[in-house]
Amino acid sequence: MRIVTADQMKELDRRASEEFGVPSIVLMENAGLRTFDVVYKLLDRVQGSTVAVICGRGNNGGDGLVVARHLHQIGVDVRALIVGKTGDMKGDAGVNLEIALKSGIAVEEVTEIAQVRRALAHSDLVVDALFGTGIRGEITGLAGEVIDAINESIRPVVAVDLPSGLDADTGQIAGRCVWADETVTFALPKIGLATYPGAAYAGQVSVAEIGIPERAFQTAGIGTFLTSAEDVAARLPARPPDAHKGTFGHAALIAGSVGMTGAAAMAAASAVRVGAGLVTLGVPESLNDILEVKVTEAMTVPLPETDERSFSPAALERALELIDRCDAVAVGPGLSRNPGTVAFVLELLPQIEKPMVLDADGLNAVSQDVSVLERLKAPAVITPHPGEMARLTGTQAAAIQSNRLKAARDTAARFGVVVALKGAGTVTASPDGEAWINPTGSPAMASGGMGDILTGAIAGLLAQGLSVTDTAICGVYIHGRAGEIAAEEVGEAGAAATDLLPLLPRTIEELRKESK
Repeated sequence: MRIVTADQMKELDRRASEEFGVPSIVLMENAGLRTFDVVYKLLDRVQGSTVAVICGRGNNGGDGLVVARHLHQIGVDVRALIVGKTGDMKGDAGVNLEIALKSGIAVEEVTEIAQVRRALAHSDLVVDALFGTGIRGEITGLAGEVIDAINESIRPVVAVDLPSGLDADTGQIAGRCVWADETVTFALPKIGLATYPGAAYAGQVSVAEIGIPERAFQTAGIGTFLTSAEDVAARLPARPPDAHKGTFGHAALIAGSVGMTGAAAMAAASAVRVGAGLVTLGVPESLNDILEVKVTEAMTVPLPETDERSFSPAALERALELIDRCDAVAVGPGLSRNPGTVAFVLELLPQIEKPMVLDADGLNAVSQDVSVLERLKAPAVITPHPGEMARLTGTQAAAIQSNRLKAARDTAARFGVVVALKGAGTVTASPDGEAWINPTGSPAMASGGMGDILTGAIAGLLAQGLSVTDTAICGVYIHGRAGEIAAEEVGEAGAAATDLLPLLPRTIEELRKESK
């Protein structure tokens, strides 16, 4: 599903009116009517219900007045409160203000917060139509007090297009933001509704069709998408009935060090669970016996090690021989930051000629010489969390988190790799500028080892012939969905990374069935 910025949505509105002949006031009417539908379903009763519609002076306020009119027509006691001067409402919003007044709707111009508090105290539900996609800067003054009053009222809230105070492009909060129970967004989801912290403020999001022609979307050049189950199912590799293990590829993993054999074992098991035909784990030689016990389905290859029992530079030749026999490779889980291991990784990566995924200590090694990414021979996916991304880009994790979409896109373009920036709403960006925001996942996944499961899943899918971009999109979605199931079956507190392993093939099977 396409997902847009505020400017892209504004341009779609303009084109609908100017190029396709859909009057803007028709778009506003449709937007308000679709929001009314949601409000109506939330009201326990119609007769006797009271709804406060909090409106700004712009088009979002105009949408709110349409909602108020339709509620009034079915007998709801509706109060429209305009935060600002009603005389400032122009254009389509001004037209709907005039209609509301002539229809006998109680419209009140708000000059002090006490007016809003009184209305909220006597309301069963609140419609937030204060600000839409055009919010810029921190919200202060009366508007800020209104948002605080809405949140303090503990009334159900339906937000019109966006919760007021939410940045449509980044998901950041403009000082304060309405906590909505439901958000009705128009035509297409806005990026801020799918990225955190904004996604937490939006509640249940529904997308309302308001009359913009499909052709306008197709020719808009929108390059950001919200990954869906259908997107993933369409990309999954086929499983022909006459297949054998060679059909589904051979994944190699360069992973592990003393104290971190679990990372290697989980990544290998994950590659198996997503359907790779063969998996071989390259490990420091003194740890081989341990990994032989930990992983049953994967093969192991012992490689030269340092005195600290991590990979040494002497492992290079044999590691390349292993990778050459395989179809894809993962480098990183549990490698350690031993200087000899870092040197090994930095020498290994530019010589790999198979699609790869880099994670964890593989990325920490690269952060010491990021030019390695620019010298890769083969396509690659990197899967940093915000701290690892900050080290790669020479910035701070807070800066990464302030605009995750931009950070992922910029890094993908800079290094020519696919970036899967992990976290709630993982962002996958390709070097050509396209990006996908992942909607799956759970707080149950906030525990050690989850990243190793993702790395193995991506390696296993890469081995089956998917492109690095498709692999990242699918791997992230499947991993997150398995985490959701784990939360349902085990609970959010205490779910372990290994709980996801049996859920990976189950998730893939569900996706296949849903696509038929």
